[in-house]
Amino acid sequence: MNREQFHEFIADSTDNESNICQIYAIKDGKATYDDCWHGFKTEDAMNVNSVTKGIMALLAGIALDKGCIKDVDQKVMDFFPDYTVKRGEKTIYDVTIRHLLTMTAPYKGKSEPWKKVCTSQDFTLAILDNLGGRGGITGEFRYATLGIQILAGIIERATGEKCIDFANRELFSPLGLPCRIPHGDSSKEDQFDFFMNKNPRKYEWYTDPKGCVTAGWGLCMSAKDMAVIGELVLENGSFNGKRIISEEYLKDMLTPHLKLGERMGYMSYGYLWYKPYDDREVYAAIGDSGNIIYVSKEDNVSVGITGTFKPRIFDRVEFIEKKVLPLL
Repeated sequence: MNREQFHEFIADSTDNESNICQIYAIKDGKATYDDCWHGFKTEDAMNVNSVTKGIMALLAGIALDKGCIKDVDQKVMDFFPDYTVKRGEKTIYDVTIRHLLTMTAPYKGKSEPWKKVCTSQDFTLAILDNLGGRGGITGEFRYATLGIQILAGIIERATGEKCIDFANRELFSPLGLPCRIPHGDSSKEDQFDFFMNKNPRKYEWYTDPKGCVTAGWGLCMSAKDMAVIGELVLENGSFNGKRIISEEYLKDMLTPHLKLGERMGYMSYGYLWYKPYDDREVYAAIGDSGNIIYVSKEDNVSVGITGTFKPRIFDRVEFIEKKVLPLL
């Protein structure tokens, strides 16, 4: 189908594509596709859910490059000397930044303590209470959106500034993207609205009452923002000739460190980024509702897609390859 037919296909969809708001693609360094639906414009932003994690992986790499973090095997508790570890807890002392980045950190309990964390004054310290446990470190993959919050706390303590300020100065501004502002509320009602509201949002990032960003969700970006981030990955950490993040770290970030199971589509996992195929140079930062940064080094293309809340949409890799790439 041509571009006009594709636009109508999305506009008329009642299926998985019905929630798509924006698609933006960059191929061979040039913007080659830009389209919007549901009243959105190119410059509008959306809560991109767990794509936020992929951005946190980049920020961790920048902090590492600058020497704020020694290496990915540095212990988490190095950054929280003032935290009081619960009596009898020993595993927490062995958890490293690498465990956070690969989702192999151990946590107490079978489910994430959303109510406890999201009603606390300090999300990072609240989730630290759940880190560790009697089982020790097993290397088992355990997807933990709240656990990544610890990474935001580490970046703040390592750099001595708010994570959002670090991100604006070291990542968004050098890429020519708008600086993010703190969302500034964390009530139960506001959190629900943040996920469910289908209107465009500001260039904001959800924060806890202490002003620390939510690291596993809550970053608002446009599809263009995400495609530009993808272009940074394509260019091995440089943008317009300027080095943003080291090639060495990016290579490590994208290297498969784990093979995931059926629930995650049998993809491989690097540092908060997915590798959908064993035999192809394709990578993605993936969020609920089909929000995605798609990067293909084979085709030299990056694609960003935003979508409003819609359950049971995990990734749009196949959709991009079958529907979007042919348009380019």
